[in-house]
Amino acid sequence: MKKIYTPNAPEPVGPYSQAILTEGFLFCSGQIAINPKDNTFENEDIEKQSLRVMKNIENLLKEAGYSFNDVVKTTCFLDDMSNFSTFNEIYSKYFTSKPARSCVEAKLPKGAKVEVEIIAYKKAL
Repeated sequence: MKKIYTPNAPEPVGPYSQAILTEGFLFCSGQIAINPKDNTFENEDIEKQSLRVMKNIENLLKEAGYSFNDVVKTTCFLDDMSNFSTFNEIYSKYFTSKPARSCVEAKLPKGAKVEVEIIAYKKAL
């Protein structure tokens, strides 16, 4: 088991890792719209928050040597399901391989409108 860390994704705000790599599986902690450059929460609309979340996920995948095409499962949390269509428009531009997914409404930290966690897989060498 290997902990994945990059300064290009937000620092964990609790006792957890950004991501864990084990036997070809990459488990990434949920990402909200925190800008890793200054660790500030980007409290803007659903579109801007979703774009920041995707960038954070992209940076974690890259650090581990993975890409969006390696993602096999996502769990998406929205603070309001009325944002579902807007979120899907952005999501579909990144997750073109259409991994398995769950999407639920939830109260999120820092008043976030969206949070996404992922599981990716590559055959271990």
